[in-house]
Amino acid sequence: MTPRDDSESAHSRWSDLDRPPLNATALRRGLVREGALWREVDVVQRTGSTNSDLVARAAEEGLEEGVVLVAEEQTAARGRLDRRWTAPARSGLFFSVLLRPAEVPVARWGWLPLLTGVAVATGLSRAAGVDTALKWPNDLLVTVGGEERKAGGILAERAGDDGVVIGAGINVSLRADELPVPTAGSLVLAGAVSTDRDPLLRGVLRSLEEWYGRWRAAGGDPGASGLQETYAAGCATLGRVVRAELPGDRELVGEAVAVDGDGRLVLATEAGVQKPVGAGDIVHLRAH
Repeated sequence: MTPRDDSESAHSRWSDLDRPPLNATALRRGLVREGALWREVDVVQRTGSTNSDLVARAAEEGLEEGVVLVAEEQTAARGRLDRRWTAPARSGLFFSVLLRPAEVPVARWGWLPLLTGVAVATGLSRAAGVDTALKWPNDLLVTVGGEERKAGGILAERAGDDGVVIGAGINVSLRADELPVPTAGSLVLAGAVSTDRDPLLRGVLRSLEEWYGRWRAAGGDPGASGLQETYAAGCATLGRVVRAELPGDRELVGEAVAVDGDGRLVLATEAGVQKPVGAGDIVHLRAH
């Protein structure tokens, strides 16, 4: 992807001194090394969607796993359920990675977005000093003024038969007057000790490399790798009464009691039945 280079982007690149550009050279130096997962880190100024770009590149160029594509600004980013997602340039971390977990059965690949959620939450907690939680399946929550707010999300897409592209968008320096919806949040609004995106991105990608390696070494087994237990410990959805808005305009209300071995959310209904939910929108209704 060739970065856009016109007067508008050249001006906007430096127009907000609180939001310096990422240092691609320093990122590569910190992440790309012999024997490591990350083999290529590209930073572009502006693109539609890093996920779409990386899926296309994986198909056209036959990329090996470990390619990271980062954008300073996305103009056509998508969240889960094809929702549009926008943010000011350099106000967050917008990136996608290509993984090819050949030794893991495809049936277990559904854990990859949840694994990425754990890695992102862990990396940001260390690097930004912010308490984070996960809303099933893969929204990142922070606390702003005593309220849970969504500060990021994760989207996984297949890339051919043997690849997965996982994208993440994380609000870092988004100010209150820039929030797209009142329920959104950002690291700075949650009291982050640092909003320097270079160490934040390095921390997240190192955490992702660590968790991916552990999961892959266990053949994708969420129990043996510690992923299932760690996800459950950091999941704000468990123990709450929720409404699952399911495909086909159906809904299910119950207490979220577990995340099963397939990464599904298990709801205990008032009828005393436990039902696993594999896809859908989850609305937190109240604490248990």
